[in-house]
Amino acid sequence: MPKVIYTQPDGSETVVEAVVGDSVMQTAVRNAVSGILGQCGGSLSCATCHVFLAEEDIDDFALVSEDEDEMLDCAATEREDSSRLSCQLVLGEGQEVHVTVPEAQL
Repeated sequence: MPKVIYTQPDGSETVVEAVVGDSVMQTAVRNAVSGILGQCGGSLSCATCHVFLAEEDIDDFALVSEDEDEMLDCAATEREDSSRLSCQLVLGEGQEVHVTVPEAQL
């Protein structure tokens, strides 16, 4: 079973066990993780699930697509090299993922 560790801007952490095949965004919304809105439901048409992916986890996911790259430019918090839309981070068996939630999503 995958696990996602969400770090809030204040440093507090929420650890959630996830379902294989779900996204980091779906897991956050289902478990009421603060700061992940996912207003478009994961259809890659908003940037309200923006997260900063831990450097050690970057290679565990597909590269940023052109559509995701464009949407990240619309994020409320300035993007960084590790910025991802959490709806695009699909979880695999036994995976442990660390993400940091930005200060704002809107």
